[in-house]
Amino acid sequence: MWFRREEESVPSGEISPILLDVISQLDQDALLVAPGEVIVFATDDIEKLNLLRDGRISSPELIALIRVVRRTRQTRTGKIAVPRGPIGEGLRDLTVKAIFLNEFENILVLVSDESEADRVHEVRRDFVANISHELKTPIGALSLLSEAVLSAKDEPASVEKFAGRMQIEAKRLTDLVQEIINLSRLQDSDPLEIATENHVADLISEAVDLCKTTSEAKGISISNASGPEAIVLGDSEQLIMAIHNLLENAINYSPANTKVSISSENQGDIVEITVTDQGIGIPEGELERIFERFYRVDPARSRETGGTGLGLSIVKHVASNHGGDVKVWSSQNIGSSFALRLPIFKPSGGSSQ
Repeated sequence: MWFRREEESVPSGEISPILLDVISQLDQDALLVAPGEVIVFATDDIEKLNLLRDGRISSPELIALIRVVRRTRQTRTGKIAVPRGPIGEGLRDLTVKAIFLNEFENILVLVSDESEADRVHEVRRDFVANISHELKTPIGALSLLSEAVLSAKDEPASVEKFAGRMQIEAKRLTDLVQEIINLSRLQDSDPLEIATENHVADLISEAVDLCKTTSEAKGISISNASGPEAIVLGDSEQLIMAIHNLLENAINYSPANTKVSISSENQGDIVEITVTDQGIGIPEGELERIFERFYRVDPARSRETGGTGLGLSIVKHVASNHGGDVKVWSSQNIGSSFALRLPIFKPSGGSSQ
């Protein structure tokens, strides 16, 4: 936890140690706000909720609620939506309760993320409906192929042919189940609640290593242009998975003996990790749909490459959950570029633990 006193706004001695101790023992995240909306105390996880910027409250809705409570001296409860990061569509719905404290007109703000349970329930319901449809294809193919093997049991060449196709379908089913597990984990967890500091160069290196077998099999070289130092806050496994998915997507949809490049660039408070290929490209009319679950631009090509239709959806979820976004540029028969954009982590100054 930390607290700040600004001498002009908050005279020394105004914060009762007993009050601070009581707040620190609460199960909820909390803020103690002095007149002028000066933050004099905050529990550790408040900054992860993106409610503060440079030590000040960044949500206009929360500021308005605090001012109403200070004026009426009555407790108020409300719901506010705050962005998960400086870019992207990710939002966090928070329930806040503002309590007027008579001494020094401080406002105690209690914050909880109760709406997360409702979001997860809706996601799971839609997810189950989608996967029940997607699983039918490889399972049905395996069933038909097994019947074909039985009917051709006296024809070794046919048995070998059908068995080979069964292996392909079994692998596709295995990959699909793994992708479903990965996406389900992303939707059930918040990487910013238990986050670590991750060097972007390390994340890229690990993702490139995971792609070596696939790229070497197609004779595709991966160029890794290291960028300036940048640290992002979040779950390292999820971030590596997102970068790996972009690389695998580029490799799968590129002709043999071409090049895939990955680079990073700092743009203000954002780091942009870009993967570029020399592949088949994406029609302009399809660009807005490629991040949908199970959507495939070319279903025949996806069957050929073993694509599950979940890779880019996972990238979008990881980006959104980390307060970022993902962009794409593409030209048919020339190639595509995907950019994973994430907030650069900069520890807050002026506070003490």
